[in-house]
Amino acid sequence: MKSRIFDFQRVRNKIEIWCKGRNWYLRAVLLIFLIYVGCRHLFNPFYTSIFGGLNLAIHELGHLVFRFAGEFIMVAGGTILQLAVPLVSAVMFVFQQDYFAVTVCGVWLSTNLYSVAAYVGDARAQVLYLVTVGGGEPIHDWHYLLSHLHILSWDTSIATFIRLMAFISMWGSIVVGVWMLWIMARYSFAGKRGYIRYL
Repeated sequence: MKSRIFDFQRVRNKIEIWCKGRNWYLRAVLLIFLIYVGCRHLFNPFYTSIFGGLNLAIHELGHLVFRFAGEFIMVAGGTILQLAVPLVSAVMFVFQQDYFAVTVCGVWLSTNLYSVAAYVGDARAQVLYLVTVGGGEPIHDWHYLLSHLHILSWDTSIATFIRLMAFISMWGSIVVGVWMLWIMARYSFAGKRGYIRYL
């Protein structure tokens, strides 16, 4: 019998068992909002949701966290941290077996990817308003990074690829979230019918 690194059926069964007895009403409201966010990002690459302020704060914190690792890593640190935080959060929720929260983290990651894509795509044009912590002349992170890597002319191509990853992450997470809500609702309605028959 061959061992599989990722057993899809086992994971699916585990999630279905977790969904049993979960309240789907409040999660449905949250998911509707996440779908709204996904649609806005789909039609406006520069859209900023309520995640935007949090993402920006984490981005700026990343520069401070990596300030002792050299200038290049410090500049990249903003993007590194803003992508790492939702990923680490998703892993944490996997270990806590809160699978719906993992899908929320997937959408959160996607909002960061859309933000990064907009920033990367602006590397040559440099028309975006820049924010800096502590004063001083702001540095366009991705103009600096791509220039040092000698691939500045690739900025829009890289941005398109990142935007594609954001789309996959966003709508993959939403689809899984919808599926989980359907499982929760199915168990809920089945339980009510069983309760009525029992009465």
